[in-house]
Amino acid sequence: MSSRRTTAIAGSLVMASFSAVMILSGTAGAEDEGPASGKGGKAVDAAPAGVKLTTTLPGKISVDNGSEKTAITATVKNEGSKDSGKIRLLVVGFDGLVVKGVEGCSAIPENGLPEGSNSGFACPIDNLAAGKSKSYAVDATFDLGKTGKICLPVQTGDGKKTFWQQGPVPFGTSNPSPDAPATPLLLGTDNEPVSPGKPGSPGGKELPKTGPARDLLPLGAAGASLLAAGAAGMWWSQRRRPGAQEG
Repeated sequence: MSSRRTTAIAGSLVMASFSAVMILSGTAGAEDEGPASGKGGKAVDAAPAGVKLTTTLPGKISVDNGSEKTAITATVKNEGSKDSGKIRLLVVGFDGLVVKGVEGCSAIPENGLPEGSNSGFACPIDNLAAGKSKSYAVDATFDLGKTGKICLPVQTGDGKKTFWQQGPVPFGTSNPSPDAPATPLLLGTDNEPVSPGKPGSPGGKELPKTGPARDLLPLGAAGASLLAAGAAGMWWSQRRRPGAQEG
């Protein structure tokens, strides 16, 4: 085979490989956030007449297996016929999901966080007009060695009433991707934890063990604590500590 023909074939293979990488990369990026979902949401205190406040989270997020970073879009909506007046959206993390920042929002002091949470931000909204929504870019990390939950309460500006609360709702997967650059997590799915440096972890050679012992983990004290924290949507108003941030 001539050197010219060999070079041409090699070049074609390189271009084909490059095109395949571009297609896969584009597909992965497009799948990072699935359709928005209000899964795990519930009304709590009665909102003013004509006001209907709800929230949504992406149906799917992607966690970088190396940095543990992820991005989440939190959206609050007024589906009613009248303006909301002064309200605030809280973005709160639990267990392996830690909220690092929310665009345009302020960190909640540690002594103002709800019981069981590890991080949170408060987003004041002067008014949300009828039929309008407002979205926030959330930077977070997710420790794939743990389960992780997020919670979106919508409150009065002073935090005395909670009109709506989504969560604490889990993100997770029952099919870890230890050798992939990122792990996709689904809203409303309990995470199957993996531990760095152990079988089943990113870079590991074996999948996590299965069996009764593993299946009992979600029923442990931590799981019960989180369920109690979200019960009836009242954990914030009932268990606020002195010094909690007012909107």
